[in-house]
Amino acid sequence: MKKRGWAIMALLVVFLVAAGFAGTKAANDKKSAAKGERHDISEIIPSKAKWEKVVTGDGGFMEGINFDRDGKIWMVSPMSGELLAVEDGEVEFVKEYPGPVGAKFHNDGRLFITDISGVIHAYDPETGDSKVVISTYQGEPLNGLNDLVFDQDGGLYFTEPMGSSATNPVGRVFYVPADSTEPELFAEKIAYPNGVAISADGLRVYISEFAKNRVLAIPAKNAPPSPETPFIFGQYEGGIGPDGLAVDDKGNLYIAHFQAGEIVVQDASGFSYGTIRLPEGAGTFTTNLTFQDGYLYVTESSKNEVWRIQVKENGLPLYGAQ
Repeated sequence: MKKRGWAIMALLVVFLVAAGFAGTKAANDKKSAAKGERHDISEIIPSKAKWEKVVTGDGGFMEGINFDRDGKIWMVSPMSGELLAVEDGEVEFVKEYPGPVGAKFHNDGRLFITDISGVIHAYDPETGDSKVVISTYQGEPLNGLNDLVFDQDGGLYFTEPMGSSATNPVGRVFYVPADSTEPELFAEKIAYPNGVAISADGLRVYISEFAKNRVLAIPAKNAPPSPETPFIFGQYEGGIGPDGLAVDDKGNLYIAHFQAGEIVVQDASGFSYGTIRLPEGAGTFTTNLTFQDGYLYVTESSKNEVWRIQVKENGLPLYGAQ
């Protein structure tokens, strides 16, 4: 009985310390309560901004949009197994892969590509060489992979959704330190982890839980100790679920809402600005998005089109742009 009493006392002390830490942090934030609506999409999109069609591809299922340092667009298509680039206003075939889904540039210039075959390729645009850099976890093959993002130290997060669903939430997310090729388990029991992004301050990882139509926020692998725990950052309605994610330099999160034909925008506290709907006549398969030169670029994969719209904020500088 005495031991139990000491255990309860110890837990109470831990709780009070955590609560005090959280209370101190909240007090130091000195935020004021919002009056009326917190946000409006006009804070993100200029009043005269209009969607512009950038390019249309032939077949495939275009997603994984990226810009290299020269401003060239790169994409992938898992359905046709192609790495693609835009040359002179046309979508051009670059290289064949089993099922490329996501792509991000490393700061050494290589393009890292997740594949539904369960591997990550590293493609060198300078030489055309490609090699598999990650294919196993603890000696076992990985399942089909989807998206990836580098943190500012060069560590790599990637999602493994294949085989998971709303009724079978067995998807996983991994982290690979910058000096390693061995994945570490970062999160599990997720209903189809799809897109992944890192908050502007580097302390959170955003994960699209596609099969539950929501985005999760989880403390980053290298974040300092904090009372913050994994939580639901955003829950959406309509469509199927969130796909690709992007963050601007103010910390706002942009979510490609698949089969809703829209981009959802939330601030760093999870409050909504609203949505940016694709123009009339566009498809609804919004898959991925990225920023470039004052524009938000979006891939729509049912009609294989890339659209862009002017935005007031700049994209968070990615590791590959360093």
